[in-house]
Amino acid sequence: MDKGKKECTWSSWRGQVVDLLHWRDVKQSGLVFGSVLLLLFSLTQFSVVSVIAYLALAVLSATISYRVYKSVLQAVQKTDEGHPFKAYLEVEIALSADQISKYVEKTQLYINSTMKELRRLFLVQDLVDSIKFAVLMWLLTYVGALFNGLTLLILAVVSMFTVPLVYEKYQTQIDQYLGLVRTQVNSIMGKIREKVPGAKKKE
Repeated sequence: MDKGKKECTWSSWRGQVVDLLHWRDVKQSGLVFGSVLLLLFSLTQFSVVSVIAYLALAVLSATISYRVYKSVLQAVQKTDEGHPFKAYLEVEIALSADQISKYVEKTQLYINSTMKELRRLFLVQDLVDSIKFAVLMWLLTYVGALFNGLTLLILAVVSMFTVPLVYEKYQTQIDQYLGLVRTQVNSIMGKIREKVPGAKKKE
């Protein structure tokens, strides 16, 4: 697969995700949103192993019932339509070497970028950025005390399916308020850099 095809595939996949989160197709977005929420809420009540087992049993119950139903129907009608899932069984689902290489490259770039950024923050390359990171971690200690990881994941999923829609509808007002907040934060950070020794960024 050449570079042009890779970029086309990535753009297509990204476009599908954007359409999903912006509810372009209400039925599809609702199905995905509801399914993910149901899975996460199930995990709040049962263990991961139990949820996976129940999901597998539900899928197997549906597919086995449908297979038996089609077999009986073919026997009664004396037809030979073949396996009811033949079309799906013939679909190629294996990842190609190019696809695996592409995902490994993206993962590697993300990991390397994250490690460099963490090194920069923890070793205080920029004092103000490290202070902002420390404040964020301090706030997260309160968030962690109020919510567990699964609850945060549920809130994240709800936000993913609601925030883009709200932003699209009220983009002008939101951008205006975000601009004001950004200006205030930059002003405060600028004053800190001027007053704290060694906080100024090197040119």
